[in-house]
Amino acid sequence: MKSSMPLWVVLAFSSIQTRKGALLLIWSSTLFSVYCIPWVKYFDGNGWVAKLFLIDDWSWFAFMLPMVLWYMLCLRWVDKNTGWENGSKQ
Repeated sequence: MKSSMPLWVVLAFSSIQTRKGALLLIWSSTLFSVYCIPWVKYFDGNGWVAKLFLIDDWSWFAFMLPMVLWYMLCLRWVDKNTGWENGSKQ
């Protein structure tokens, strides 16, 4: 990470050194955001849905969505301004 990065980018990617790692973080956060949708409310009669999807309100999704957008904006900033340390986009 370069010292010219703004604090909001450094906080997002402080332990991530490659673009591939940043993409993995974004995709896993996106996947968890989809999990955080309260599916139990929409599949009320299914017992397996209640066992698999434990979240029953929108609070986790409301928290995760801005985080995913923040990570995406940080990735875009690094791609446009400083690049990654190893010089590759992967």
